[in-house]
Amino acid sequence: MTLPRIALTSGEPAGIGPDLCLAVAFQPAACELICLGDRELLRERAKQLKLAVTLRDYDPKARAAHIPGTLVVSHHPLAKPSIAGKLDAANSRYVLTLIDRAIDGAVKGELDAIVTAPVHKGIINDAGIPFVGHTEYLAQRTNALLPVMMLATNDLRVALATTHLPLKDVSAAITIEGLCQTLEILNADLQKWWDIRAPRITVCGLNPHAGESGYLGDEEIRTIAPAIARMRERGLNVTGPVPADTAFVPAKLAECDAVLAMYHDQGLPVIKHAGFDRAVNITLGLPILRTSVDHGTALDLAGTGRADASSLMAAINLALAITRTSQQKR
Repeated sequence: MTLPRIALTSGEPAGIGPDLCLAVAFQPAACELICLGDRELLRERAKQLKLAVTLRDYDPKARAAHIPGTLVVSHHPLAKPSIAGKLDAANSRYVLTLIDRAIDGAVKGELDAIVTAPVHKGIINDAGIPFVGHTEYLAQRTNALLPVMMLATNDLRVALATTHLPLKDVSAAITIEGLCQTLEILNADLQKWWDIRAPRITVCGLNPHAGESGYLGDEEIRTIAPAIARMRERGLNVTGPVPADTAFVPAKLAECDAVLAMYHDQGLPVIKHAGFDRAVNITLGLPILRTSVDHGTALDLAGTGRADASSLMAAINLALAITRTSQQKR
């Protein structure tokens, strides 16, 4: 079995991304771990954090197992020196360069998976670069028709029918065709990445009490239920629409392998409450494997040594587990 090679983008340089990359360098990982970022930034941040980490240059021609206490770096220079906690739009293009390098490597087969540290959407847009989020950017760069955002812990998986939209726009964004595509991708990737042969998927309603038979909204009647019926006709094991306030009770969760929530803050608060330090963001519907942390740049923690690397380590471990499963199926 080939040693998996996983790329780790260091994200927004003023945030905790570099801190987290340096922290996970001390953890065991049964793979080759490559950090994409500015070597001097990582060296200076390590000094600031008093971390005695050895930085080594990346050699794409030779695979070598990760050694705790070391960090293999694929160097990409900053546009301007970065100070922990202080955003600078001049480095926004650098942030996207790291993502682009990871995507290109994964598409070409150089990298088995990519794990992304958090970026700051606002500062990227302030630089004049339209950017909605990692999920949408990855889909655009890989020509994926529909990316599906899913958060996962060891025992809970929550996918989203819509992602980064204002709440007022969610209803119009939910269509029968869109839900069918999302459910097809969710079903296929649960089979592909988690090796679940017949995934059981619970679909949330949009409105309180799933619309209360139309008295609290009719999206369930007009859109969500017809999409579920169509998918069931195609052989998918899909149930719903289920009121979101009961979809996540333990008895209901025991009956499914994943929950499809209708919008960002319907599903994500639940999974973050269940395991904020071990929840992982995974983008479904891509030709490559990408996992990520489930939190932001935490500028106030950058350079302080108080950032928790648990979510990033969980993202690495999930990418590694999925890669191993994929290798075994070949």
